[in-house]
Amino acid sequence: MLRMNWFGSVCGNGGHLLSAIGCAAIFATSAFVFQCGAQTQVHDGSALHPPSGARVAIVEFDDLECPACAATNSLLKSSAAKYQIPWIHHELMIPSHVWSPAATVNAHWFEAKSKALGDEYRDAVFANQGSIYNTGMLTQFTQNFAKAHGIALPFSLDPQGKFAAEVQQDNELAKRTGITKTPTIFIVTQNSKGAPFIEVANPQTQLYTDIDRAIADTRQASAR
Repeated sequence: MLRMNWFGSVCGNGGHLLSAIGCAAIFATSAFVFQCGAQTQVHDGSALHPPSGARVAIVEFDDLECPACAATNSLLKSSAAKYQIPWIHHELMIPSHVWSPAATVNAHWFEAKSKALGDEYRDAVFANQGSIYNTGMLTQFTQNFAKAHGIALPFSLDPQGKFAAEVQQDNELAKRTGITKTPTIFIVTQNSKGAPFIEVANPQTQLYTDIDRAIADTRQASAR
């Protein structure tokens, strides 16, 4: 676990959300080759399972600055609500993205207040991704989001590096799992007669089909 704060001072009131040193540190620890469309070679499937009590869940590795992640976010949200299944986020920082590490720390800070608030911040970032083109715009966006929710931001959102460490842990988890691209989406199952996890190659055309198959497989397995 990385305990140093490699984001520098993550500030809420006019400070810089991401320092140049922070960029170098996270990018240096991201030993990923990002490629589009390639099937994931899973090295360690320990993260690919539903939470306790669930038979089926969505597990997603994403990056808040990734346009493809923004494009699939509303679809994943609606499918999780439709099927009433958990949707688990993991972070995978893309080295060329300059503001997503700070945005992700912000999301963890809001999530510490409530999961719903953290999810709402993520949704808002994805919805407004095109207008957040540097860390200064991210600072302004985050301040406006907090103000709209009646929240006063502290000068530093992560003075001890706690949330930065959580993001780093997710990056390490992604590397162990074998994730090489964002978004990478799995439908994961518990006690299924079929595969324990299925990668959704094309969410726009396959997401609902893959969820239906996973639900049927777990239902048939439990009926035996």
